[in-house]
Amino acid sequence: MGKWVPRELNEKQQENQKTTCEMLLARYKRKLFFHQIVTGNEKWIYFENPKHKRSWVIPGEPSILTARPNRYGRKTRLCIWWNQKGVIYYELLKPGETINTERYRQQMINLNQAVCEKCPEYQ
Repeated sequence: MGKWVPRELNEKQQENQKTTCEMLLARYKRKLFFHQIVTGNEKWIYFENPKHKRSWVIPGEPSILTARPNRYGRKTRLCIWWNQKGVIYYELLKPGETINTERYRQQMINLNQAVCEKCPEYQ
């Protein structure tokens, strides 16, 4: 939630602001927070994915047509987790396999093992 800040801070407010900024800067330098974030995502990967090329055309000339990927064709699901250093763990599901509670639980266990191996400073 936002707060209104007076245009002119008194000396006590200036000192509080300076102290807060110094604490945040020290936290950043200790790498205790932002460097520990692990992000994940899921994406469909198509087996047949025609390359879409962009091209400039002179006004009035026809553009180059490329086929759109088949949304209903063969595909698999990519589940991937990474941090600021790179990929920590990924998994390709078998075609037709879905993510349910048990599958997600197993992925979290595998992710935890991968984090312990690749990022021992997170333990």
